[in-house]
Amino acid sequence: MPLPYVIVDVFTDTALHGNQLAVFEDGSALSGEQMQRLARELNLSETVFLLPPEHGGDARLRIFTPTAELPFAGHPVLGTAFVVGEARQLDHLQLETLAAMVPVQLEMEDGRARFGRMRQPIPTWAPYPRQQELLDALGIAGAELPIDAYENGPTHAYVALPDVQAVTALRPNMAALAQFTALCVSCFAGSGRQWRSRMFAPALGVTEDPATGSAAGPLALHLARYGRTQFGDEIEIHQGAEVGRPSVLYARAQGSEEHVEAIEVAGAAVIVARGEFSRW
Repeated sequence: MPLPYVIVDVFTDTALHGNQLAVFEDGSALSGEQMQRLARELNLSETVFLLPPEHGGDARLRIFTPTAELPFAGHPVLGTAFVVGEARQLDHLQLETLAAMVPVQLEMEDGRARFGRMRQPIPTWAPYPRQQELLDALGIAGAELPIDAYENGPTHAYVALPDVQAVTALRPNMAALAQFTALCVSCFAGSGRQWRSRMFAPALGVTEDPATGSAAGPLALHLARYGRTQFGDEIEIHQGAEVGRPSVLYARAQGSEEHVEAIEVAGAAVIVARGEFSRW
């Protein structure tokens, strides 16, 4: 039987920008090993396989990078919401991931999803223990803020740089970064509500990610914790220009450092292609 999939460009309203995502509309006949091989074949940052829900949601997701399965990831959840929402004409979805149930609210226009907001799992955080090794791998002398690691499924380490030009100029040692097992490294700069970010995760098969939804929410929390923004502020994050896939993400942390009430990440997406595998 053919195995159909959809290609979605996420965190953009322009086709062939943003972060590419493949969504297999029915993965119930596949083993985990087959899913991983298909994700490696497509070689996108992430690939999603839709399965029947188990906990009352609208769909269950398994999410794979080219080399590993993730319990949660941002652009796959948002992009999948656009696919499922348009197919079923739903503007509110509950999507089951291995990490948590993720609610997504879609803004619909003429039957098509235009924008979406998701409530992400609230991360845990702690100082990152290998800070000097990480700075050496990035090729920089230091960071403007403490380097903390946040876990919301993936683990993200945040390195603040002095300005946007420093973010653009980064030339990391990818072989050295690949030694940081299962770590996503976000380097960022900006002020107020405007921020620029680049994310590297070579250990997960993603050299540089065009848009990282799971990193956007913790970045909003990180900035609020260190007084660069206020809790409740929505920030705008630009990412992906260095790899020719410009993206825009919106994120907000609500509550306080002592009690984080919600992490919200939002953006647009565009369904750009449909295809099928005839052999796998």
